[in-house]
Amino acid sequence: MLPPAFCLLLAAACKMVFTVTRRTLLGRSWLSLAATGSLLSQDILQLPPPKANARIPYGKDPQQFGDLRLPSGAGPHPVVIFIHGGYWRNAYSLDHAGHACAALARAGAASWSLEYRRIGDPGGGWPGTMDDVLHGAEHIKKLAVRYHLDLERLVASGHSAGGHLALWLAAQIALNLRGVIPLAAVSDLRRAWALQLSNGVVRQLLGGTPDQVPQRYATTSPIELLPISVAQRLIHGTADNIVPFDMSERFAKKSLNSKLIPLKGAGHFELIDPRAREWVTVQKNILDWDF
Repeated sequence: MLPPAFCLLLAAACKMVFTVTRRTLLGRSWLSLAATGSLLSQDILQLPPPKANARIPYGKDPQQFGDLRLPSGAGPHPVVIFIHGGYWRNAYSLDHAGHACAALARAGAASWSLEYRRIGDPGGGWPGTMDDVLHGAEHIKKLAVRYHLDLERLVASGHSAGGHLALWLAAQIALNLRGVIPLAAVSDLRRAWALQLSNGVVRQLLGGTPDQVPQRYATTSPIELLPISVAQRLIHGTADNIVPFDMSERFAKKSLNSKLIPLKGAGHFELIDPRAREWVTVQKNILDWDF
């Protein structure tokens, strides 16, 4: 017969093994579910988007246009300027952002989704990409009367590289934005280069490294444009393996006018997928006009 003290130690050890094993399995299950959700949301890149109410040029180049989606009712409608991502490359168009923009319209806000010249397009990259975003965003003023838009309730949002462009746009103070809501934004271009995000694509965007063209980084990287007077709500998945979560953490700590909204366990594409559970939080923060 085993001594009572030994039996107590054995029971405690078995309980510890069970607890650790259970936590490990639960953790793996949670991570597996998060990864599965991220993979499911990635197919948003291939799904045909709902048709826009109007596709409207804002310039003469074939890539200088926007898709306008309108909510039901007579208006005037609040407006979200939305800028799609894709690491600034022309392999990705505004189509994949159409699902999020259509969801915003169903929720009561007009969306003005911008296309722009990207890396691989004539004139894409610095400065053409930024010029297009600025001029495309300003074009909303010309649409306001015809489409019954309320420019007193105007925000900008964008995903990934589009989040970078939305923050850059806010820093230009060209529009009376009530707020800017970047989603998984590439908010620090020097750090993007240091981390070699997407094979060092920022070098293609700006035409050089931080050492080669420092002034372009200084005038284009949102973290170097702080303080930005427009209020910021940064939304980022903590499990994002395309744009690291700590990029938004660093930005929020340095900004005097921002709020960081972490999405625990979320990856990169859930933030623009209306089917994802995270979309409720994303949409709520885009359409909350009280900044």
